[in-house]
Amino acid sequence: MKKFALAAALIASVGFAGAVQAADLTLRISLQLPMKSHLGQNLLMFKQEVEEKSNGDIEVQIYDSAQLYKDKEVPAAVGSGAIEMGVASLTRYVGDVPAVDIFYQPFVFDSEEKVRKAVAKGSPVRGPLDEAIADTGATVLWWQAYGGAIMLSKDEPLHGPEDLEGKKVRVFGKTLGDFVTSAGGAPTLVSGSEQYIAYQRGTVDVGMTGVSGVKSRQLWEVMDNITVTNHADIEFIVVVNTDFWNGLSDEQRDIINAAAMNAEADVRDRMSDIEAAAYSAAEEAGMTVYRPTDAELAKWRAVSQPVYDAFLEDAGDLGKQVFDAAEKF
Repeated sequence: MKKFALAAALIASVGFAGAVQAADLTLRISLQLPMKSHLGQNLLMFKQEVEEKSNGDIEVQIYDSAQLYKDKEVPAAVGSGAIEMGVASLTRYVGDVPAVDIFYQPFVFDSEEKVRKAVAKGSPVRGPLDEAIADTGATVLWWQAYGGAIMLSKDEPLHGPEDLEGKKVRVFGKTLGDFVTSAGGAPTLVSGSEQYIAYQRGTVDVGMTGVSGVKSRQLWEVMDNITVTNHADIEFIVVVNTDFWNGLSDEQRDIINAAAMNAEADVRDRMSDIEAAAYSAAEEAGMTVYRPTDAELAKWRAVSQPVYDAFLEDAGDLGKQVFDAAEKF
């Protein structure tokens, strides 16, 4: 029996060693959303292409639902090399690069055409932001579309800024907080993975997110209404530690880059369908989807000027550069 146990242990250890050696390189990716979310599925597409094109020499491990790091922790984790890759909301870089909040300037990117121009690789908006983020120790591999920002409420839909007065509002960035303050509300920064609990417990009165997040997180269980303001464009970025990236072979970088570009194009092209499906799912689950009138949207826009002023003051020369570029779209 002892000999049998010893042999079994030896076989197990050899098998384990073989599994470890099967891949020459392992990429761990931290994601705050569930794997069933469209960002999770986008990472899965990337994983499958990388592993296939590398013949298994590169293994991609995805840690979803904030298993390793919350969204706000990803920039530091990737920049320090604590993990090879991570997905973070673009606004999580606002502390180092205030200009990233150009995408959360209310109603600046109010059409898909403008968004596509802005997020194109090397565009006068995205290009300088990617370069600035590189100074944090992270290299941007691709951008993941998350759609327009919408608002959530419990009893009634929101018809205008007056409905935010005195209300605590979940936000996911400083500029969006400025927008809420301008409308008379009290912004509260809540991580995406903590939204459900915040709404359930009444920590905040109003929510702000992308409609795809309503579906993936089943927020209809804790909120009743969606108000379709589309006042900001929500973008996530997939970043890799720069030192780690520079240490890869040209062949490895080529495989990863190609898969990243394919993943970026796929999620961008499918965003409209993803949002449409999310709205349908929310309505089927009992939520009211309210689309403001032109007069109501005009009231929302009217409170935005102080937000622009604050951004231009805080974001420096880079902020002015990307804001001017966005206005030309």
